[in-house]
Amino acid sequence: MKIINLRSAPEHIPTIAQWHHAQWGYLNPGGTVATRIEKMQRYLSATAIPSMYICVDGDKVLGTAALVESDMDSHPELSPWLASVYVHADYRKQGIGALLVNKVVAVAKTLGYSPIYLFTPDQAHFYESLGWQFIAQESYRGGEATLMKIEPA
Repeated sequence: MKIINLRSAPEHIPTIAQWHHAQWGYLNPGGTVATRIEKMQRYLSATAIPSMYICVDGDKVLGTAALVESDMDSHPELSPWLASVYVHADYRKQGIGALLVNKVVAVAKTLGYSPIYLFTPDQAHFYESLGWQFIAQESYRGGEATLMKIEPA
């Protein structure tokens, strides 16, 4: 099991797009798996932001996390963001999510970014356990979201 940049394994984009659409499609009404696949092409550029990291075991993708410029259109003043943290249900509770989050935080730190932001509808406790701090609870796109930050040491 290892964490790699999605640029090294773009063949996983269709699978990842399906996962993300099933998990967060409600945040983008009218979106499709095809539009997600198209948008994920931006992760294949040589830029540091946006970038996506994936956990793989052989030729199987297990999870994802991304570093993006902005992830919450109600807060364009905040940047950068941890986004798209997802671990396939078969591989949860094995530390993969923490590895992915910590990888993105380390990349952001190397680039000189601090703080880093995220929003989560339902995983605030997970992020708190990794050192993220609560900023606010907000209504966002028809649901509730917790806005958080971390300042890499």
